[in-house]
Amino acid sequence: MSDSRMTGGYGAGAGGASPGEGTRAVRAGLPEPAKHEPTLPGPVFAAHFHLPGDPTGPYTYGRDENPTWTLLERAIGELEAPEQDGVETLVFPSGMAAISSVLFSQLRSGDVAVLPNDGYQALPLVRAQLEAYGIEVRTAPTGGDAQLDLLDGARLLWIETPSNPGLDVCDVRRLAEAAHARGALVAVDNTLATPLGQRPLELGADFTVASGTKQLTGHGDILLGYVAGRDAEAMAAVRRWRKIAGAITGPMEAWLAHRSIATLQLRVDRQNTTALTLAQTLRERPEVTGLRYPGLPDDPSHKIASRQMRRYGCVVSFTLPSRARADRFLDELRLVDDATSFGGVRSTAERRGRWGGDAVPDGFVRFSVGAEDPADLVADVLRALDESAG
Repeated sequence: MSDSRMTGGYGAGAGGASPGEGTRAVRAGLPEPAKHEPTLPGPVFAAHFHLPGDPTGPYTYGRDENPTWTLLERAIGELEAPEQDGVETLVFPSGMAAISSVLFSQLRSGDVAVLPNDGYQALPLVRAQLEAYGIEVRTAPTGGDAQLDLLDGARLLWIETPSNPGLDVCDVRRLAEAAHARGALVAVDNTLATPLGQRPLELGADFTVASGTKQLTGHGDILLGYVAGRDAEAMAAVRRWRKIAGAITGPMEAWLAHRSIATLQLRVDRQNTTALTLAQTLRERPEVTGLRYPGLPDDPSHKIASRQMRRYGCVVSFTLPSRARADRFLDELRLVDDATSFGGVRSTAERRGRWGGDAVPDGFVRFSVGAEDPADLVADVLRALDESAG
């Protein structure tokens, strides 16, 4: 196993079978038990390490490696690629740092990159920077596997599925096979799905990339990103970019992230179940249009999502009749914070159009379902819809 994988934190599950996802999340990345040592060692705050003689071994300088990162990287790797050898994981101080590390380490002037045109809001900024470096950028929507038509001559295909905020889904396996047949690398932004909802590496991707700020850590109190991949040369380039850019995670943030991952399966199951309940409830409201949630059987993405996802996520999107109605709705909510980001244990929602950059109607709402009691959350949403109608 690579350095960023498990060294023996837990054994097989019942009857010798692979451990379940809850067991894996709780035990992921833990060191071997040692008498009088904590099960999860505290954060290591060090800029340098004792280093007599030749500079060998993993820990030499704080910009290159840190023991707290190592444990977190093992934990994430065990979730993204359970029981797979040769997968390396690298953590970053934000999701955008992770995204940038892949794009700018793999692409050169004259290359072609294929990006979604309905993905994360910062991608247009990324596109402008890539083009400034002489890289051709082609874009197409996530839905309908539209990026397939742009792959000839491409060096890298960037997929975001489900897309944020529109919740469209594309066929990762189909796109990856087509991209590889043309010699292109494939990266999948797995932020919304999390490793418990989707494993892009198993679907053929070369990289899985995510913002750990969201549901992976789930408490809205740290920024984090990561990249996982199995191609040693490609991941070496990502690691080199991290070193050059100095895009390193603070040890306290890394420790908090690892601590939070232990409850990932509990949080994801609660949030996803409630998200489906909320989507089913919103479907009955006449003022709600454009409702999207991949877990709904009649959602346009449901068929593809059901083939490649094990869970459908905690985000529901829908449109209210106007900007004013959406703003009143958000003001009336009592259990939901009007805030950006998603995936936290406390529900959040926002009128996404307030930022600009997303091709959404003025009344479009992105709703991130938290871990509140489902009945309480649904009642709060229904009350807010009623009271915002005037």
